[in-house]
Amino acid sequence: MSEPAQRVEELRDEIRKHDHSYYVLATPSISDLEYDRLLEELRGLETKHPELLTADSPTQRIGDAPVPHLEQVEHSVPMLSIDNTYSLDELKAYFERTDKLLEGQKCSWVMEYKIDGVAASIRFTDGRLDLGLTRGNGTVGDDITHNVRTIRDVPLKLSGDDIPDVLEVRGEVYMTNEELSELNDRQVAAGGEPYKNTRNVTAGTIRLLDSSIAAARNYVSFAMASVWVED
Repeated sequence: MSEPAQRVEELRDEIRKHDHSYYVLATPSISDLEYDRLLEELRGLETKHPELLTADSPTQRIGDAPVPHLEQVEHSVPMLSIDNTYSLDELKAYFERTDKLLEGQKCSWVMEYKIDGVAASIRFTDGRLDLGLTRGNGTVGDDITHNVRTIRDVPLKLSGDDIPDVLEVRGEVYMTNEELSELNDRQVAAGGEPYKNTRNVTAGTIRLLDSSIAAARNYVSFAMASVWVED
C-alpha cells in the first residue's frame, strides 16, 4: 500500500471512531478544531489522489450534486405500519388475543415512548451503507440513500470483526425539538414561515433531492430492529 493510501485509511478509521464517540456515545474525545483538521487532511489527500476516493469515506456525507429524482425500490421484506388506539378496551382485547395465540406461554410486555419521526429502512452490503428507503406503501419505498448518508449517527461503513454480508435495519429518522427551534429561528430570520413540528419537517426534508438541505438540518436516527441478516 502506498504512503498516501495508508494515511487515507488511517484518517478514515480515526474519523469514524470520533464520529461514533460524538454522535452515538455523546462522549467527544477531541475538540471540533482537531476534528476539522483531520477531515481537511483527508479531503486534501482525496483531492490530490482521486483514485483513493470511496463512497464510504467520511468526506462523502454530502453529495456533490442533487439526485435527478427519487427511485422506487421494492422492500426486501414488507415494511408494515403500526396500528394505534386510544381505547383501553381495545388494548385489553389485543392483549387477550395475543395470550390465546401463545397457547399458555408466558408473555410479558414492554412499553416505550414513540419517536415521532419518519420510518426508514437502511441496508448495509459488505459492511457499507448501500440503501435507504422510506416505508412508501409498505411494498415499495422511495430511495433516500443520498439523504441517509448525511445522518451523522448512521455509519457509512460498519466496524467490528463479524460483519454480515447483508444487514438491513429499520427504525426512525427524526429531528430533535432543539434542532427544530434553531431551524425555525433561521426560517423566521430569512422571512419564512416556521415549521409546525419535527415530524412534518423531517418527512418533507428526507425526500428532497438536494442532500445538502438534509445535512444542514442535523437529523438523527434510531434503529429498532434488524429485518434481514445474510452471512
